[in-house]
Amino acid sequence: MSALSPNANLKEINAYKKQINWGDVPAIFHLVSSSVGELDSILTHGFDSAYKKVINPNSWNLELFGAYKDENGELKVKNKPEIILKHDYTDMGYELHCYPVINGEVVTQMVLNNAQCPFERWMPESMQMLFRVNSLIAFAIFCYQSGDDADLALMKFTHRRVEQLIKNLSEFFHISAIKGYNIAQFYQEIVKRNGNILTQEEG
Repeated sequence: MSALSPNANLKEINAYKKQINWGDVPAIFHLVSSSVGELDSILTHGFDSAYKKVINPNSWNLELFGAYKDENGELKVKNKPEIILKHDYTDMGYELHCYPVINGEVVTQMVLNNAQCPFERWMPESMQMLFRVNSLIAFAIFCYQSGDDADLALMKFTHRRVEQLIKNLSEFFHISAIKGYNIAQFYQEIVKRNGNILTQEEG
């Protein structure tokens, strides 16, 4: 049985999971894998998402970006408007949230046509949550308690994919803060607390 490469892609991780489990893939693995598959194609496939809206120049306040077209007609920006990101863990799973910053203030409400806002229209209900990985908390606990190499590989792959999507955002925006545990830190916290994430840290 061939070992999994440290840089395995999602397709290879899924195939390995089937191989070592004789085709019997737990529902929790399938849920997370499907969700991560959507992240994997968030920039290449046609379906709409908050993440795509946020990096779409059509939604930007182009004046604030200092946007211009180069000699090849490609859009370039002189400025990187400020945003804050937050790793959020809910009953639904893991979510990455985005908040514009206007004059040093974090924006949580709708903003329309504000010259200091990075976006012409900031609609929190459709733009704040950039994406979600379903059931990631339950999967992380499962991974710690009884996971195999494929489960751990999926956790690592999910972390890498999210970090890459954050890096993509940093090409257009000044990310002044990222709040909360990233996925690797969250998993390490589960290990530290012996699988019980409800335990309060002593100190």
